[in-house]
Amino acid sequence: MSVTPIRVVAAVLEDAAGRILLAQRPEGAHQGGLWEFPGGKVEAGETAGEALRRELGEEIGIEVQAHRPLIRVRHAYADRTVVLDVHRVTAYRGEAIGLEGQPLAWVEPDRLQRYPMPAADRPIVTAVRLPDAYLITPPDPGDPAGFTASLKTALRHGIRLVQLRLPALDRPMVERYARIAIALCRDAGARLLIHRDVDLALAIGADGVHLTATQLRVLAARPLPAVGLVAASCHDAGELALAESLAADFVVLGPVLPTASHPGAPFLGWERFAALVEDARVPVYALGGMAPALVDTAWRHGAQGVAGIRGLWAGAARASRR
Repeated sequence: MSVTPIRVVAAVLEDAAGRILLAQRPEGAHQGGLWEFPGGKVEAGETAGEALRRELGEEIGIEVQAHRPLIRVRHAYADRTVVLDVHRVTAYRGEAIGLEGQPLAWVEPDRLQRYPMPAADRPIVTAVRLPDAYLITPPDPGDPAGFTASLKTALRHGIRLVQLRLPALDRPMVERYARIAIALCRDAGARLLIHRDVDLALAIGADGVHLTATQLRVLAARPLPAVGLVAASCHDAGELALAESLAADFVVLGPVLPTASHPGAPFLGWERFAALVEDARVPVYALGGMAPALVDTAWRHGAQGVAGIRGLWAGAARASRR
């Protein structure tokens, strides 16, 4: 195995119809015949952005005008280790053509999993399908009418991923709110995860479950089939590793900044957060002191986006930029 990881850039390129571009690797190449997100090796002295613009120009003939970080993936194959620096291209000029003879395919995001890919590309598929904001409901939801109004407002402002977290309520009440939430999320095209309760998530047909750090330590296997989302709360490298061992689809990591709910409690800070995310193999949301205005900061430090309660609930929500 290579001692020094091979640095690679990869691009998530979207057309006007919302389809994502894939390219097929040559049969004789490493991982030949599989489909991948277009890109290539970073040359000596290049930044990731420079390599991205050069590779996409050489391989598919487009001019990258704007891009932003999406996810960084480190993966060890039997014969080499690669680090994929993945960017979402937000503006480009030209029409993608396989200039090296490689087949190209524009694929709807929900169909990406049907294409055989190198293992290092699989986390990118998850990141492509996740929004930049993950709303967690407040522990005191108020009355059902107020909860309904607040969640409708958040969804109307663009929230598309919600965790129902009501730790103070008993199971029948949580189920009552869960059924309200799933109906609203379905109408808005959003996905709902249930905090901790796998059985409830299955019973109401939720989109997934969000595991606690305690559950990470006791579960022996992923609690849902691949079609459901499994998320987890993490605070350090050990918990990130546990989440990955359970094949979690994404995690939240924090607290990144001080929070009003836990004044004086220790927090990671952005630099420590970035260092932990760099070795993660799943999308990571920044949690703790987050607000919509911090999405760009979160991206720059390797996050999928921001997760939170106060900063995203009700009128504080804003349209997701993905």
